[in-house]
Amino acid sequence: MKGVKTLKKYALLIMAILLMGLVAGCGQQEAKKDLQPLNIGLMPDTDSLPFIIAQEKGYFKEEGLEVNIQQYKSAMDRDSALQSGNLDGAISDMLAVAFAKDGGFNVKVTSFTDGSYKLIASKQSGAKSVADLKGQDVAVSRNTIIEYVTDQILAKENLPEDSVSKVIIPQIPTRLEMLQNGKLAAATLPEPMASIAVHNGCQFVTGSDELGINPGVIMFTAKTTNDRRAEIAAMYRAYNKAVDYLNNTPREEYIDLIVEKGGFPPAAKEALKLPEYHHATLPKESDVVDCVKWLQGKGLIQKNYTYADFVVDVLSK
Repeated sequence: MKGVKTLKKYALLIMAILLMGLVAGCGQQEAKKDLQPLNIGLMPDTDSLPFIIAQEKGYFKEEGLEVNIQQYKSAMDRDSALQSGNLDGAISDMLAVAFAKDGGFNVKVTSFTDGSYKLIASKQSGAKSVADLKGQDVAVSRNTIIEYVTDQILAKENLPEDSVSKVIIPQIPTRLEMLQNGKLAAATLPEPMASIAVHNGCQFVTGSDELGINPGVIMFTAKTTNDRRAEIAAMYRAYNKAVDYLNNTPREEYIDLIVEKGGFPPAAKEALKLPEYHHATLPKESDVVDCVKWLQGKGLIQKNYTYADFVVDVLSK
């Protein structure tokens, strides 16, 4: 009898454990169901690749999150979509954040990105240095990270902003095409467009990596950072998985996928050089302060914003 009672106790214990597991599992499923979709805007650059990998490899789905990716060819179109409520967040930069806040639209930076921006000279220009470009056409997008990096490059070479003739071409693919066709002396481009230009015979001059600046960020509307912390946390868990995948997977296993899904020209398959990606981390204070100074110096924003005005920590547990 004693043995039977012992067996009954064990059976009841096992049933209790199974029931707890079932309840916990249902609770996790319920929690995942509670996550609302995030609408994220991407640009055709290497900053966007962790999102593309997380989507295509199912990392968002693993976290119980639906992410609707929308792709844009110009920063202006992306920012318009964000302010009209079509996006919750976007791959962006400190300048776009400052413009939004100065215009009364509250957004927050949640991490930096690993993109880079490079000054590339056309083959026809014969330019190999910044000084070689004095008086020549250099394509940028006005009042964006592209123009900021271009001005920082000129400043480092002790050249005034008007030492080159800036040509305003907002759409990145158009800028690349005109550069490669010799219609411009130079252009400042994000990756992978910069590497494609070099691969097709253009000349790398210098860029943001050489300057030690990193103004690329992921931003969300303030409402999203206030009300959707669980969704953002799930997004970043998936993002970090994608970072690990990109850093530890042979290039040939993903290159076709990211060229197709990233909206890159076919030449990117051979030309694309990826950075070493980092897990989601807050931006450096200097990257924020320097961008604010540049914007104020050009009279583009009125307020003296601080790091805390821009950045919110949603990464700490």
